[in-house]
Amino acid sequence: MSLTVKSAVAEHEQAVVALWHACDLVASYNDPVADFRFAKAGPCSDVLVAVDDAGEVAGSVMVGHDGHRGGLYYVAARPTSRSKGVGRRMVQAAANWLRQRGIVKVQLLVRETNTKVVSFYEHLGFEVAPRVVMSRWLGKTS
Repeated sequence: MSLTVKSAVAEHEQAVVALWHACDLVASYNDPVADFRFAKAGPCSDVLVAVDDAGEVAGSVMVGHDGHRGGLYYVAARPTSRSKGVGRRMVQAAANWLRQRGIVKVQLLVRETNTKVVSFYEHLGFEVAPRVVMSRWLGKTS
């Protein structure tokens, strides 16, 4: 499969969001359209897409950094394109995007409902990092 990996444009938004839904990457508390637009608008983030010969989006990754660490989000490969290297290409493209900005470490989070992807990331050299992740919804007062 021939793919062109590039920065997404506004015309990719609908296809990318549909891909994220098809890959079960959207949580009820996230608005994928807002996430796409936020990533595209910021200087420290982007959405990268893999486009096939027919001009269809076969994969995507949202990538960003805080100046120290990079993060990968919404890593997706079209279900009909799985096991064809699309996910690997998206992770490599995001890593290159981060390297070009001087970022030397990349992290990602895997939801407990999506642990089937852990072996995919381990195969790409990621390690499970023992950490305590704490969060709080900011809309609540305490």
